[in-house]
Amino acid sequence: MVNSTVIFFSLVGGILPALFWLYFWLREDKLKPEPRALIMFSFLFGMIAVIVSLYAEKTVRDFSVGSTMLLVFFAPLIEETTKFFAAYFSSLRKRENDEPIDPIIYLITSALGFAALENALFLLNPISDYEIATSIASGGMRFIGATLLHVVASATIGIFISFAFYKNRFSKFFMTIIGLIVAVTLHSFFNFFIMNNNGENILAVFGVLWVLVIFIILIIEKIKRLKRT
Repeated sequence: MVNSTVIFFSLVGGILPALFWLYFWLREDKLKPEPRALIMFSFLFGMIAVIVSLYAEKTVRDFSVGSTMLLVFFAPLIEETTKFFAAYFSSLRKRENDEPIDPIIYLITSALGFAALENALFLLNPISDYEIATSIASGGMRFIGATLLHVVASATIGIFISFAFYKNRFSKFFMTIIGLIVAVTLHSFFNFFIMNNNGENILAVFGVLWVLVIFIILIIEKIKRLKRT
């Protein structure tokens, strides 16, 4: 039975891990940190994006789209698009977005807000059924899996935007579209492999995500050195 206590612990289980990751990524921008208000708005808008995504996915499902097509194509497309617009409307348009690393930080923050509420929703049932072990296992797997996926995908969009940071509007728009395509593709591949492995080799899939995280950190170090030409 879902009550206020269940909702509270689900939110705690979803938000606390996301805040841990947020602290980790904000340290990449410690020389000129972003305003906390904008970080908060990006996080909250990311949470709101979950609701928009669920409604959009339900609408697509109502058109009798198969579950495979929904999970492999439509869900990644919807989720990556809504996460991007969450960051766009909350922070990317602000004047504080004034250095190449900033789009990455704001997009990752939005992604973590999205992951926080999504993870909380996944925890509702096991917590309401008092399945503590299942709740911990589910939360742990999403901590190293789904949460990282959202971060990697959104960071990818941010990286493309960052490399066009000092270029004209067309270049920024073009790079944003390319970033979205790459992010949706990564998300789609992840969903496809999870579906087809049926739990087997799932750690290998998560391992790929960790490799991508390391790659992203290295790219961020390069982006920090970008200068206006």
